[in-house]
Amino acid sequence: MDRMNRPTPPSTAYLDHLVAETAGRRAALAGAAPAGSSSGGTAGESAARADVGAPADLVTAVERAADRLEPELAEIVRRLHEHPEPAFEEHRSAATLVEVLARHGVEAELGSHGVPTAFRAEFGDPAGPTIAICAEYDALPGIGHACGHNVIAASGVGAFLALHEVLTSGGPGGGSAGSTAGAVPAGRVVLLGTPAEEGHSGKEVLARNGALEGIDAAIMVHPYGLDVADQVWLGRRLLTWTFTGRPAHASAQPYMGRNALDAATLAYQGIGLLRQQMPPVDRVHATIAEGGTRPSIITERAVVHLYARSKYPDTLRDLSRRLDDIARGAALMTGTEVEITWDDGAHPSLPVRTNEALTGRWVAAQRRRGRDPLPAGVLSETLAASTDFGNVSFRIPGMHPLVQVSDPGIALHTAEFAAAAATPAAVSAAVDSAAGLAATALDYLADAGLRAAIHEEFAAQGGPVDVVRYFD
Repeated sequence: MDRMNRPTPPSTAYLDHLVAETAGRRAALAGAAPAGSSSGGTAGESAARADVGAPADLVTAVERAADRLEPELAEIVRRLHEHPEPAFEEHRSAATLVEVLARHGVEAELGSHGVPTAFRAEFGDPAGPTIAICAEYDALPGIGHACGHNVIAASGVGAFLALHEVLTSGGPGGGSAGSTAGAVPAGRVVLLGTPAEEGHSGKEVLARNGALEGIDAAIMVHPYGLDVADQVWLGRRLLTWTFTGRPAHASAQPYMGRNALDAATLAYQGIGLLRQQMPPVDRVHATIAEGGTRPSIITERAVVHLYARSKYPDTLRDLSRRLDDIARGAALMTGTEVEITWDDGAHPSLPVRTNEALTGRWVAAQRRRGRDPLPAGVLSETLAASTDFGNVSFRIPGMHPLVQVSDPGIALHTAEFAAAAATPAAVSAAVDSAAGLAATALDYLADAGLRAAIHEEFAAQGGPVDVVRYFD
């Protein structure tokens, strides 16, 4: 009996996560939520207590500074929208943001961390706690800012400048008698201009070049059709299958050939059959980019491009292995060869690991702006995309909430969303987000107890992950 290809036992990774999350929700309902439990609003509510965060007058000063920046944030939203630039080509966009910083006396390093369109600015004491604000500004080829990264850029720059104005001047009273100058927190704020989020994992490139060294936490916000504190962001990998067969005359001597297109179509069907055994939130999408030249010639070469997405790092790793098996099986059945290339020209993106304690401060700040972000679990997990911020969030604590700029029915990566990213609502979202990011960063710097809770939660979630070698 041939036992050379015994079935591999199914992975329990997805079930393990479900068990852990269920336990966390039960503990939360009992009033004793563990630090790393799944966000359902409980942590956001507790983190919104009046005794958490920075002094109230300092927070108010920072939020008012963000409001005063509205004309310049509107300029950023407009200028980037009018001149969209795709991944690693954001020269004009990066220069625009550096120019705005320079008007406020902030010197930024353009071309930081070995990436010509990245930039970095910072102020404060690196010996204290350090928090980074991430700004994205790349656009989608052919459709422009249909993911609203112009709004992300304005939000990040606005938050950084609001903090810079207040903290470098000594606080609300500028250090005068009766002010809270003594309450100005020690620490450092870093603004990271992060290009190439769309399809190229620019943040991973920066991280591998040392951008996150010495940084303790990172925050950013993304535009959307609703205000959401915590939504699922899937991990994502890029995959190419190149099948090689043997050409032959398709009528006279088909038996002399080996059809690479047959292998590609078998593999494509294999994806469809795999979906029944995939966790419900996993995604695989593919296109056959090359499938032969003439019907009369047995196809020698066929190329399939795929995206693989999953909710957790370990389930993404399992999915990757299953896809490898499908490609090899299709090649075996057709007598062809297959070259499997993962993440060529890009890096994998892990899912976003949300820090509830950090996100709770964002919720509190947005409620002061008249917004009420939805907690995790309200929106369906099927409304899930991917972002390279996930790789940041598995290195250090992070948050990646969503801010409303459009009607709820308008989807990301559409012409309609691109139009929404240039409206007055987009400018309002940028200002509210700048105020929210600034207040969240200020709370992190000012409150040692909050910082401890944030890092304890991160440790309970598993601590830092070796992103570089995770899929080896």
